[in-house]
Amino acid sequence: MGVEGKIICVTGASQGIGKACALTLAKHGAKVVAAARGEDKLQAVADAAEGSILPVRCDVTGEASVNALFARIKSEYGRLDVIFNNAGANAPGTNFGDVSYDDWRRVVGVNLDACFLVARGAYRMMRDQDPRGGRIINNGSISAHAPRPGSVAYTASKHGVSGLTKTISLDGRKHDIACSQIDIGNAQTDMAARMATGVPQANGEIAIEPLMDVQVVADTIVYMAGLDLSANAQFLTVMATKMPFVGRG
Repeated sequence: MGVEGKIICVTGASQGIGKACALTLAKHGAKVVAAARGEDKLQAVADAAEGSILPVRCDVTGEASVNALFARIKSEYGRLDVIFNNAGANAPGTNFGDVSYDDWRRVVGVNLDACFLVARGAYRMMRDQDPRGGRIINNGSISAHAPRPGSVAYTASKHGVSGLTKTISLDGRKHDIACSQIDIGNAQTDMAARMATGVPQANGEIAIEPLMDVQVVADTIVYMAGLDLSANAQFLTVMATKMPFVGRG
């Protein structure tokens, strides 16, 4: 149990949830590989760490860039124990009939296509290393269970992530690869800041929604990443207690 000494990669690590998780994992003794597109932001995360963080520039939507990320991990550490497949994107709330195909492709490209590329790269490395095995944690969303109005691309992509998680879990059993999913509610990040000023509800009203400290998410990832490979938190939801989710519609 615990993450001390484990080689852990976090994508989307330059800000928000990914940044908080990378810093917290490093503080608990993990050797963290922080991946994102923004080199300056990544370096700032590494500089702020109380522990080991290796910043690696990676565009998770590009197959060659993802392959280069895992080649770097292998050259630096020789193996990978855990990956938090966290990078994600959203689009402005738009009624289904008015959603542009460009917005659809952009959101699905990051949230689903890139999730596949990163998970596949981690899976291959974990399957082939000695000792084999590892843990893949996909960032799902509460929207993987209950959509918000005007969120078709985000919601559909997160439902797709749930399918990836389940399939990887099945295929990974014989290779000692565990795959799980964290479904996160409103955390205090730039992406979720609008919740504090009011967002559309299913009944047409605009309502302010409670948020939780992003550190709660980071602490949850430390728990999931620290599990022995004989156990798995298959689907874990973490959210502000009073956030509308159960009975959202």
